[in-house]
Amino acid sequence: MGKQQFGLIGLAVMGENLALNIEQHGFSVAVYNRTAEKTTAFAQGRAAGKNIRPTYSIPELVQTLETPRRIMLMVQAGAPVDDVIYQLKPHLEKGDLIIDGGNSFFQDTERRARDLEALGLLFIGTGISGGEEGALHGPSIMPGGRKEAYQLVEPIFTAIAARADGEPCVTYIGPRGAGHYVKMVHNGIEYGDMQLIAESYDILRRALNLSAPELHAIFSEWNQGELSSYLIQITADIFNKMDGETGRPLVELILDEAQQKGTGKWTSQNALDLGAPTPTINAAVESRIISAYKKERVAASKILSGPAGRYRGDRQKLIDSVKAALYASKICSYAQGMAMLRAASQEYGYDLPLADIARIWRAGCIIRARFLGKISTAFQRQPELPNLLVDPEFQEAVNSRQEAWRFAIRTAVGLGIPCLAMSASLAYYDAYRSERLPANLTQAQRDYFGAHTYRRVDKEGVFHTEWQR
Repeated sequence: MGKQQFGLIGLAVMGENLALNIEQHGFSVAVYNRTAEKTTAFAQGRAAGKNIRPTYSIPELVQTLETPRRIMLMVQAGAPVDDVIYQLKPHLEKGDLIIDGGNSFFQDTERRARDLEALGLLFIGTGISGGEEGALHGPSIMPGGRKEAYQLVEPIFTAIAARADGEPCVTYIGPRGAGHYVKMVHNGIEYGDMQLIAESYDILRRALNLSAPELHAIFSEWNQGELSSYLIQITADIFNKMDGETGRPLVELILDEAQQKGTGKWTSQNALDLGAPTPTINAAVESRIISAYKKERVAASKILSGPAGRYRGDRQKLIDSVKAALYASKICSYAQGMAMLRAASQEYGYDLPLADIARIWRAGCIIRARFLGKISTAFQRQPELPNLLVDPEFQEAVNSRQEAWRFAIRTAVGLGIPCLAMSASLAYYDAYRSERLPANLTQAQRDYFGAHTYRRVDKEGVFHTEWQR
């Protein structure tokens, strides 16, 4: 019996689907799962009749593979990844490759890359986006590590990746933890996108009392134009789903407590470390956090007052304004994410290919959207573009929507409808375009109480003032 070309550890749905995707594209696979029953069930079920060989121990998996070995881990991020690597190391040879395909924190990937490189082993930390469907039919793949490591797996990744305009949604991202870093920021942008869509829904629902069928029609129409994206598409589908027991729209029966796995929080935390402003992403993380205070919110709703009444203006004007506000806010959110990637590229020496990153997000991943092609083009036009907002096409897109954007937020504020992320996007835009911000007063305060010094606008140097004299 010949050797298998690729090994995969971890047979949850993502692992199973990736194994099937790889085999479907002509590569033989060996699989292993900690629970033997899971391996047997997969081999006798979905993998039956395919060139997928079950193995029942780490040594057996390793011996089943051709050299240099290529082994992907699809296990839970954190300690489980370290545990599997620890079990693998004694059985591998120099030049073998381990690939972590989970949602690992990029600093963990940096550590693992250093440790394995010292042993002569290759390591790739790769972001994989698209969920279960993407894993089976074509995800967006973001691999980071040494280039020679990527070359070992490039034919497989290119074959299994999603396609956008015929191009595979995979590219070499950069060294060490670069792939998982880009996936982290991708997830932060995803948080922002989802929150902006949720706020748009909330404004339309509460201001206009729109029904689920009406919201389905609006979001379906939006998905045909500039807002066309996976998240808008599934939002339209969600409004069309009725509960079989009650006959009511299912979305209205879902508890308003959002869950999170932490990748959005990682984005916000690292942005603060870098000094990269990401207020839309931060607001999205905070919105999920405050949603978890359900009991407190219910109690507060009975004693804290807000504006009374409903929107009495032109219905279509508000719908169109929310659409414009959503698009402009999304531009700001992506601008923050791409600017964060640029800052990280310099800080960590990643040399991130921003145009290619936007390109591989066009299909397969959760944030896939029509306007990602425009983002890729913007960075092709100007590789050193400091911020998406100053690209001529996006500058025009935001400027032309300002009146509607501000109207939508004014309406929400006037009605007491919270829109943390949309407001944060507008504030980011206004701050970024401001020639002068009130940080001069902040610096004066810091110098007053802590002698932290300040600089002046009229002459060079660093100054301190005895403010009470």
